[in-house]
Formats: sequence, structure tokens, C-alpha cells
Amino acid sequence: MQIPELKMPEHGYTKEEHPGNAPKYDVTQYPVKENSPLKGKHLIFLGSSVTLGYASMNQSFADDLEHLDGVIMIKEAVNGTTLVDIDRKGPSYIKRLRTIDRSFPADALICQLSTNDATQGMPLGTVTDERDPEAFDLQTIAGAMEYIISYAQNTWHCPVLFYSGTRFISDLYQNMTELLPVMQKKWNIGTIDLWNHKEMYEISDEAYKLYMFDPIHPTRAGYLEWWTPMFEKDLTAFFEQ
Repeated sequence: MQIPELKMPEHGYTKEEHPGNAPKYDVTQYPVKENSPLKGKHLIFLGSSVTLGYASMNQSFADDLEHLDGVIMIKEAVNGTTLVDIDRKGPSYIKRLRTIDRSFPADALICQLSTNDATQGMPLGTVTDERDPEAFDLQTIAGAMEYIISYAQNTWHCPVLFYSGTRFISDLYQNMTELLPVMQKKWNIGTIDLWNHKEMYEISDEAYKLYMFDPIHPTRAGYLEWWTPMFEKDLTAFFEQ
């Protein structure tokens, strides 16, 4: 399949009408995986529209994991928001992170590498040698990521994973994904890097049209059949290491 351009969909469907959001793709129609190795894991999902499920009636991979695998989750996601601590379209990831229940027994915090920072042209910044949260530049993507990692590790004493979305045309988002191995080396974070998962792109153009409402946002079918299995695989491997 060809990497799609970032543009509004031309299929003419509303979100509700899209074939990838047909009733059969409602996750509640799928059987629970009683023996899932993720069952009972307490997970915090922090993100924006892709974590929320903007194009899938608010049913994302997080909801799939809750129903299919029995995870216990907090999903903190608001459309249009950014890692960078600027509130153009709602409270930033950082502001909302600070509102999450500190007593939640988190096994991991899973944060979206926000496409909004790329589409809104936020400054990339650099990974520093600092570990003091007060030293991070929250007006840059890298600084915001470091703050989120530090806050989660200090608050819940849990590991942090960042996930990237599947490919669309964006040099800045490509550069953002290149921060992940640097963060991993410094902070020992986990990654679910769909952007660079070669097997994610071994699908037909027809499947892609079913799975994506636009180049950024999956449909319910896209999450269930394409994204969620990769989250299950990578999360299981992360917890088993």
C-alpha cells in the first residue's frame, strides 16, 4: 500500500456510515479472551483523538483491550490536544495528566505520540541530560514527553510506553518517532511503534480503506483487526520481559 497523503477523506461517508464502523465491528460483539495475559492489568491511556476513537464513535484500541483482554483502564483523551503544554484546542496532555487519580494502581501509562503536535507544527526540541521535571521545556515536544515520563514514574512508580500511529505524510511526525529510541535509552520506556512496524503495511488498499476513516484516524474495524492486535502483542511482550 502507498503511504496516504494527509487530507480530508474523499469517500463521502460520515463516521457512522463508514463500512469500518458497521455494527459487526462493535467490540462488544467479540468474545472475551478469558486467558489473556493482559487480564487485570491497570493501564492509563493518555492521548487525543486517536486514543479517544474520534472516527470510531469513541471506541479505540483502549476500549478493545478493556473488553477483549480484561484490562482495567483510565482513558484520558481529548480531541485536538497536544503534548506541548499549549491549550489551543483543549487542555494539553500535561495538564490532564496532573488530574488523573494518583491512587490508581497503574501497571503502565501508555501515551500517544500526538499527531496534533505534528499537524499544528509544534517545536520538536531535544532530549536533555536533565531528570528534574522543572528543567524540561514544556513548549517543545521532547520536553513535554520527558515531563510525562518523569511525572508518571514519580507518581505511579510505573513504566511508561509511547505509541506512534500508522503512516501519513509528515516529516515532523517522522522526526518525533526518532525521539523514541533516544527516550528509551535515557528513561527505559517501552514503545509500540506502529509508524515503523513493517508488518502493519502488509495490507491491501481495500483493507486500508476499511480500516481508516482518514490518514490518521482508524475506524472500529481498523482498531480491532489492525491496531489492537499489535497493542496486545507488544504489551504482552513488554510485561513479560
